[in-house]
Amino acid sequence: MASAAADYSDEPLTPAGRLFVQPQMNQIIHCAVGFKNPINIDSIKSHLKSSLLLSHPRFSSLMVRDSQGLEHWRKIPHLDLDRHVIVVPNPITTASHFDHDTAVNDYLADLSTSSGLSAEKPMWEVHLLMAHNCAIFRIHHALGDGVSLMSLFLASCRGAEDEEKMPTLASGKRNRVNGEKGWWALLIGFVGMLWFSLIFVVEFVLRCLWVCDRKTEISGGDGVELWPRKLATARFRLQDMKLVKKSVPNATINDVLFGVISSGLSRYLDHRTTNALPEGLQITGIAMVNLREQPGLQELSDLMKSNSGSSWGNKFGMLLLPIYYHKRSGTDPLAYLKIAKVMIDRKKRSLEAHFSYKIGYFVMTYLGAKVAAWLNYRIVCNTSFTLSNILGPQEEIILGGNPITYLRVNSSSLPHALTMHMISYAERADMQILVAKDIIPDPAFLAKCLEEALLDMKEAAAAINRT
Repeated sequence: MASAAADYSDEPLTPAGRLFVQPQMNQIIHCAVGFKNPINIDSIKSHLKSSLLLSHPRFSSLMVRDSQGLEHWRKIPHLDLDRHVIVVPNPITTASHFDHDTAVNDYLADLSTSSGLSAEKPMWEVHLLMAHNCAIFRIHHALGDGVSLMSLFLASCRGAEDEEKMPTLASGKRNRVNGEKGWWALLIGFVGMLWFSLIFVVEFVLRCLWVCDRKTEISGGDGVELWPRKLATARFRLQDMKLVKKSVPNATINDVLFGVISSGLSRYLDHRTTNALPEGLQITGIAMVNLREQPGLQELSDLMKSNSGSSWGNKFGMLLLPIYYHKRSGTDPLAYLKIAKVMIDRKKRSLEAHFSYKIGYFVMTYLGAKVAAWLNYRIVCNTSFTLSNILGPQEEIILGGNPITYLRVNSSSLPHALTMHMISYAERADMQILVAKDIIPDPAFLAKCLEEALLDMKEAAAAINRT
């Protein structure tokens, strides 16, 4: 990273942005975009030059440190696009017969443990895998979180059926307390919020310090972020998730997703574990939660307003989400969903996500970046997996006139041996499962366990609907 005296026009990084440039927590977001037709390099470059993506100042700014070691964004007068567009003309694999998805995943797995992005240029790249009709956007997490970056990306796309129409962004206000509720119900709700906040915040603090999961076949730990990676894709139909969601009153897609993970990981551990695990063993994950006033994807005009509740940057909190191991035999598939819903509903009633965001801001501001990075690193080492879920476009879209066949997201490696990132796109959802291959050698089998878990839930939900 370049060092320089701070210029009057330099913009300081946000506390969350500073966290992501620390060596322990250096994070890069990878978004793989599959195209229906062969990639036209000139067309992609032309589209990038005129896109809203490059109109944002952070995409044309260097990251510099001042004399006190504080990071700033410094706008550069000219962006050399050729330094950011990397063309890979040949197939990733030399095998005579290869699967495009596997080849792209192998490339992404190698990127996840690479040396990162150079600070001698704005911290983003686009890799064009010509033989696989795929573009990979590599964007440093300091530039923004998944919601910010996906909203900006989709603002540069158009609908496949109507090229004058921007993609449909699912929006809406968060559920708020009904003003018609009586004072007693409001009091009970307030007491519940305080109680669950106290429990979860204490647990969060203890996880930052010394409380950790019992070691299993999916556990990572200190230094595992440097281990070689493998990547596999689990594919789901949103229609299946919606059918399962209807089987439990007031359930959400996130409830279904976490139920699928609970069931799928139990299946996988049944297969991998030689010595039986204790029934009900807790395996704790970390989930990222969007804290903006508007859930889901954001309107670009709101993101650009610094005083907006939907402002640009990294605005997310962290939740600890425990799952519990259960032997597969005799277990109702929908039981995983019911347990997940109860737990997530309690998390929603608490202030855990807001607390994690505020305490991170406080530590970064008053104790410094090294302490904040150490605490975040510890909580990752003391848990077992990472999970994120981003809402994508509701219909098929095009970029630069080329129809997009899939969107997939993952990030660079963490001390976790297992990270899962899901994004929806046009009635389907792909989950990228990134693993430390010396710990989890068969991510494709894990993906199959997750897919089968959803199908079993679907069958159970269909049976309820028939009765």
